[in-house]
Amino acid sequence: MTRSFSLSLLTIGATLSMTAGLALAGSDTVSSDQILNALKPKSATRGLSLGAQVDPAVTAREAAKEATILNKLRNRQTRSLSLGERQEIAEIAANKPKLDLEIHFDYNSANISKGATRAVQELGKALSDASLKGSTFVLSGHTDAVGGEAYNQDLSERRADTIKKYLVEQYGLNGSNLVTVGYGKSRPKDANAPFDPANRRVQVVNMDTETAAQ
Repeated sequence: MTRSFSLSLLTIGATLSMTAGLALAGSDTVSSDQILNALKPKSATRGLSLGAQVDPAVTAREAAKEATILNKLRNRQTRSLSLGERQEIAEIAANKPKLDLEIHFDYNSANISKGATRAVQELGKALSDASLKGSTFVLSGHTDAVGGEAYNQDLSERRADTIKKYLVEQYGLNGSNLVTVGYGKSRPKDANAPFDPANRRVQVVNMDTETAAQ
């Protein structure tokens, strides 16, 4: 079975404990504006207007904890992350602005296919936008359930690394602000259909607007 990512986009924005999703079904081109809108931090005003109570002291402690974890992971080799560290990233990312890019890769490879280059270019344009300056992004690789656990874990890590390398080399992004992680087949987008190609993706998460390396 061809192990490639199909091109589509699912965007999910998070504000405090509130989340909202937008699916661009049938779209064969993902624009940098769409990516940018998905990754922009959401205003806390919406959450407050819905009655959410925010303790500034708690928020500050959580932000400091997140920054400590992210700083520990900067410039780490993707395959060096432990299961516990991957879990920490997932917990922090849960309520952050994020999107899933399903990008074609060559068969049994981490090489981006020619047909998917434009999607990665649009991602590069979006992450280069001034409005996202100061952000740390997590690039997480995911696969479907076809194949063994070790195989998929390695493949997901290599594909996340490929996207990071492209963004650094082609768009001059600071590699220290791109944290890569692989989840193999452990976190399918559709848990009810683990073999679905939609589970093959690279997820991009804006972890914070004040955690970038100086």
